[in-house]
Amino acid sequence: MGKRIAIIQGHPDGRARHFCHALADEYAKGCEDGGHAARLVEVAMLEFPLLRTKEEFENGRAPDSIRQVQEAIRWADHLVILYPLWLGSMPALLKAFFEQVFRPGVAFEYQAQGQMVKKLFTGKSARVVVTMGMPAFVYRWWFRAHSLKSLQRNILEFCGIRPIRTTLIGSIESMTEEQRAGWLDEMRGLGEVGR
Repeated sequence: MGKRIAIIQGHPDGRARHFCHALADEYAKGCEDGGHAARLVEVAMLEFPLLRTKEEFENGRAPDSIRQVQEAIRWADHLVILYPLWLGSMPALLKAFFEQVFRPGVAFEYQAQGQMVKKLFTGKSARVVVTMGMPAFVYRWWFRAHSLKSLQRNILEFCGIRPIRTTLIGSIESMTEEQRAGWLDEMRGLGEVGR
């Protein structure tokens, strides 16, 4: 039996197609080839406000668009998150999306004072795919992939998601068509095996 996979395409530009869109599409095609069920979430196409207070985060009612995403994540065994690196981190829209989606009562539950939170997404795995202009090894080794580690530790693992695998795709502006095709093939292959 195949996996249930939620693909979160986090490029913030909803008016044009980018390499993140093509990568997400190929991963989805691979899911179909491998007999997995996939749901695609296009973050740029969702309407939701920024959260500005702790009260909103903890007790505010999530918009319908966000509640649908929360349901897709609950349904999923595996998450695939794709986004471009902007100013060394994920785009602001994607961070705002995570703040809306990964709320108390959905992704984790507070426990008695002094105890760790209860992780509500335990049993799910993830793959994070990050595209960037710089060479991927520079981001990983010189910058120590700090923003990626923050996403892994402070959002995904905090809510119980593990293992988390990563794919860093660097130098996208100078990539040849052959190199792009190679990455698209790799994404389709990962989708086929559900990783």
